[in-house]
Amino acid sequence: MQPPTTGRPTEVPSPTISRRAAAMSGFVAAGVALAAGELAAAAVDSAQSPVTAVGSEFIDRFAARLKELAVRLFGTNDKKALVTGIVVVSLILGIVLGLAARRRWIAAPLGFAAFGAVGAWAMSTDPQGTTSDAVICAAAAVLSGVAAFGLLWRLARPSAISIRPPQDPSPSATPVGTPARIRQTIVDRRAFLAGTAGLAVVAGSATAWSRRVRSADTVAAVRRSTVLPRPRRSTLPPASQPFDAPGLTPYVTATDDFYRIDTALLTPQVDPAGWILSLKGMVDSPFSITYDELLAMESVEETVTIQCVSNEVGGHLVGNAVWQGVPLSALLDRAGVRDGATQIVGRSVDGFTAGFPTAAALDGRTALVAYAMNGEPLPADHGFPARLVVSGLYGYVSATKWLESIELTTWEDFDGYWVPRGWSKEGPIKTMSRIDVPSNDAELVAGPQPIAGVAWAPNIGIERIEVQVDDGGWIEAELGRTASDDTWVQWHLAWDATPGRHRIQVRATDATGYTQTAVRADPAPDGATGWHFRDVTVA
Repeated sequence: MQPPTTGRPTEVPSPTISRRAAAMSGFVAAGVALAAGELAAAAVDSAQSPVTAVGSEFIDRFAARLKELAVRLFGTNDKKALVTGIVVVSLILGIVLGLAARRRWIAAPLGFAAFGAVGAWAMSTDPQGTTSDAVICAAAAVLSGVAAFGLLWRLARPSAISIRPPQDPSPSATPVGTPARIRQTIVDRRAFLAGTAGLAVVAGSATAWSRRVRSADTVAAVRRSTVLPRPRRSTLPPASQPFDAPGLTPYVTATDDFYRIDTALLTPQVDPAGWILSLKGMVDSPFSITYDELLAMESVEETVTIQCVSNEVGGHLVGNAVWQGVPLSALLDRAGVRDGATQIVGRSVDGFTAGFPTAAALDGRTALVAYAMNGEPLPADHGFPARLVVSGLYGYVSATKWLESIELTTWEDFDGYWVPRGWSKEGPIKTMSRIDVPSNDAELVAGPQPIAGVAWAPNIGIERIEVQVDDGGWIEAELGRTASDDTWVQWHLAWDATPGRHRIQVRATDATGYTQTAVRADPAPDGATGWHFRDVTVA
């Protein structure tokens, strides 16, 4: 028999939101906040969003320690990896805030506000950012995140309901009074899951749309309508080479294949209509010129190989292209360089700086304010509307993209972006060679096989290439034709391959008589050294 019951409801204390629901609420709300920040950045046409601004700040503070690791692990995708990491960390922090809100709900809104403040600070301190854009984007992110979190929290909160327990149908049961109503708590899981899924879809769609809008090449139409002037002088690639080896790197690197290593998380989209290049500092007559004025100056077209200092032995962070632009010396002559001005500093619209000796612009080497690459206006990724190209110097000390100003100063008074971060102040490109054919761990057939690759010593030139198979003697390879000593050279050797496992090594000797050292050194602080080799198997 059931015990007698009274008519008063039996109350069950309402449980708090489950850990899983709290974590999911924080996770999705953080995603909504990130998406709202991206959407707001697209709406106000900001060069940065809270995510990319924080990423840029991260690069500025920790690039020295992580640059080589990032390039080694991710190559030219290092920026995508950084942005992905920031997003993942933000989502994890959202989970932490959701769990913290189980104790005190106010923890979540305060946490979103704190992260919004960090994003606003990063945006406002960025050279391309403004305080107003920072406030708008951060406010949109915080308010959207808090609103999404509040909505999901309400959907996840258990609701109390009263139910009448079923009566005992047995004949022996004797009802006593009115059966009590029992108060229970339930969670509408379907509504909660629908809410999280809906907000996740909205956040993902908003992020994808804003990224597409903000990454759209807004200079594409200008590039298509730009008519490049006829250069006064052209040093063009040779029409043909004396040999051909499938897999050998082309003499001219296609623009789409040209490496990109820089500190910009988002490619600056510079409108040439409002762009001005200033030449200032230790000069007699500082001046500024517009894009149209730069195009109207006498130009030259030069084939030049440039390389990133982070390039490993045998790496591909190097390329050869045909650059058109105004000789830097012409601009310096117009400004009048003062005695004692021993350093030229290029400054980008995103705040990046690179400095190199003034003598490098006046010693006869190719040094250009370039506005075209391989016969077309510079793509945005490679520095539109103008960049510096200086033969013989690593990019980190010379190749300023999205050029905004050129300043003359002393060697002691200024350090470019990478110098305080542990990299050498002087950055001459080291003589280097690479094997392209055969590929590493290739399986070959005994008999005639090509060994081929490229070698470079920009502004010096390559005199000789030698190849060694196993412990045999060094054999001189055939050199290809070049446009000038500013470019790399293709090389080729016919090898009579014998069965077995073999190691192939290469070394270059430049026009000064210097032969590459066999000593292996990492890129930091002034470029990698060592012989490149391939291990192959011949059947």
